[in-house]
Amino acid sequence: MENTINDVFRNRVARYGERIAVEKKRNGFWESVSWNEYYDRARFAGLGFYSLGVVKKDRISLLSENRLEWLYTDIGTLGIGAVVVPVYTTLTADETAYIVDNSASKILVVENGFQLEKALEAKKKCPFLEKIVVMNEEDIRERYPYIMSFRELLETGEKVHSKDSFLFEKLAGDVTPDDLATIVYTSGTTGLPKGAMITHKNIMAVIRSLDRIKPGFADENDNTVPFLPLSHVFERAAGHYYGMYVGITASYAESIDTLLQDFKEKRPTMILAVPRVCEKVYQNIIAKVQEQPAWKQKVFYWGHGIGMQISELREKKAPVPAFMKIKYKIAYFMIFKNLQEALGGRVRWMTASGAPTAREIILFFNAAGITVVEGYGMTECFAPATMSNLADYKIGTVGRPLPGINIKISEDGEILIKGDNVFSGYWKMEDETKNSFTEDGYLKSGDIGMFDKDGFLTITDRKKNLIITSGGKNIAPQKIENLFMSDPLFSHFVLIGERRKFLSALVTINTEQAQRIAHEKRIPFTKPEEIFENQVFLAEVEKHVAEKNKHLAKFETIKKFKIIKSEFTQETGELTPSLKLKRKVVFDKYRDLIDSIYE
Repeated sequence: MENTINDVFRNRVARYGERIAVEKKRNGFWESVSWNEYYDRARFAGLGFYSLGVVKKDRISLLSENRLEWLYTDIGTLGIGAVVVPVYTTLTADETAYIVDNSASKILVVENGFQLEKALEAKKKCPFLEKIVVMNEEDIRERYPYIMSFRELLETGEKVHSKDSFLFEKLAGDVTPDDLATIVYTSGTTGLPKGAMITHKNIMAVIRSLDRIKPGFADENDNTVPFLPLSHVFERAAGHYYGMYVGITASYAESIDTLLQDFKEKRPTMILAVPRVCEKVYQNIIAKVQEQPAWKQKVFYWGHGIGMQISELREKKAPVPAFMKIKYKIAYFMIFKNLQEALGGRVRWMTASGAPTAREIILFFNAAGITVVEGYGMTECFAPATMSNLADYKIGTVGRPLPGINIKISEDGEILIKGDNVFSGYWKMEDETKNSFTEDGYLKSGDIGMFDKDGFLTITDRKKNLIITSGGKNIAPQKIENLFMSDPLFSHFVLIGERRKFLSALVTINTEQAQRIAHEKRIPFTKPEEIFENQVFLAEVEKHVAEKNKHLAKFETIKKFKIIKSEFTQETGELTPSLKLKRKVVFDKYRDLIDSIYE
């Protein structure tokens, strides 16, 4: 019986031995390790921490992009009964110090010199921090007593193992399901991050639930090319731990910039992505089509229409007429095959979880033979709570609750969740923990949703995000924003309207699309930002808005908009590390601009 992730790891190593377990591309080359090598390095990392005084329940913070050392640190830490605290690399030095200090981490593992600078700042503010471990040894400029390289950590752990060859197995065996495995700090759209306490039981509940869904999502013959950060619960739960559970080979991409090349080299059978990735792929395709001659555009949209019809028939489980099959075969080879081949040629499904995705985008991917899996979850239930079924889904819903997870809707429409996947509370925040649960033990999600007659859950919006206009209309912004985001002209679209007479929007523009329009309309410019002020361009944007307004009820239409010239990013504060919008930050930052819309 496998009760902890330690049990799973030990058993998969015994099963797969010298088969490749994980690999990472660095500087253009793939570094691969077998299951046996993976175990040795994780064991040495764990025992290295043990030799530094880390004991059961102590915390180790981990500040790094996806690397093999990230995996060794994670599994090695769990193996000695300690707790992993992942930290996003995009956080500032102050934000990093807050998490390290709040979690009272003894060790901070960092990737490189840039992250080491943050760690050195944190050392001044974190009295519990005893050691900084650096993956890139060449980035250690000064040899302080409290700094060591990851290589030295492994060597230390290997020496400990040589003296007691069963110590790691003993420590791993002492870990129980109720022991804390990780503290995941919510990226937070407002306020300070909160540390969600996730136990081994929570982790096992998620991976067992995913494995019970039939047809299965994956088996030992599958492989992935992960690119989402391991610091985020979605990649860690559905990619790292579930992948380990079913024996997937994971080939971690070098970077977002090399992703398509990495896909071609490793040819994944599944892709874990967030909606923004799907949106960008689709928008890029449409943008390229718009650059083609009229006859080629006509051919594309003919095939596009056939693909949409096929996808809708599949969704309804309806038979496809023989003549339609012939037309689809032509459309597939002319259009959709290119998308499949760009992703390696073998992808069966990909996720678009964490936020809504426009229906037309999902239909497009489905027409390429890539089933888009929608799901819903949150950090507090270690990622997924619901998931679409590969054989039974409804686009626009997030599927049904995972096996073993109970979900109900409160009187005011809030989604309430109960199950072994639900966290044990927030670290050092008893009041916040108490307020997060109902009296009968359900987690308050903060999201509004509803079940249909077939048990499929639809997310309406965040409870706090619902807009009530001055006319008393209740409006869910995500639905409308999602519609506009299917247009490649917009890179972000933020709905405004709380206690206002009408709806408006703040938008950021795809600069490539703006330049294309500028060339077509002969708009002079020396830099893209100048285009956004041109009246001819603004008239074109008005047309795009008017086209999308046709699909909305009158009270939902966008009456005015303002263009924000700079893109939203994590660095400028408008996006979380998982690329979700921080509405409060946007509203505060652009309050004067918003007020000017209604003057």
